[in-house]
Amino acid sequence: MPREYPEYPLVGVGAVVLREGSVLLVRRGAPPGRGKWSVPGGLVELGETPEEAVGRELLEETGLRGAVRGLFGVYQYVERDGHGRIRYHFILLDYLIDPEGGTPRPGTDAEDARFFDLADALKLDLTETTRELLKDLVGFGPAPLGRCR
Repeated sequence: MPREYPEYPLVGVGAVVLREGSVLLVRRGAPPGRGKWSVPGGLVELGETPEEAVGRELLEETGLRGAVRGLFGVYQYVERDGHGRIRYHFILLDYLIDPEGGTPRPGTDAEDARFFDLADALKLDLTETTRELLKDLVGFGPAPLGRCR
């Protein structure tokens, strides 16, 4: 199914990686949100569990590995075109990930990958759902599992 103008919402995942008060972000290299910062992530592939997908996307976009700690939150992104038609519709499952160490390096469709202090991250040009997620992180502390928006 195409990402643009899909027949149904698409399921995506995001990796919420925290290290010493900082959060891992990538600068998106592809639409939607090209040039904006977001948590690493992407679509769940056919036959893949969301947990497998988030590990794969983290590795592809940053070169890092990590263990899934639990679901942080569920977010939705809907973008309409100038005619009111739905151009993008994603249901996003964002997981807390315990990183195994290492230095992030951008890969696949990420133009950059690095850790930011949470306060500094909120000043960046972020995707809409990443801004919501970071505000939730700041507002609810380090481990609010099972949050749904």
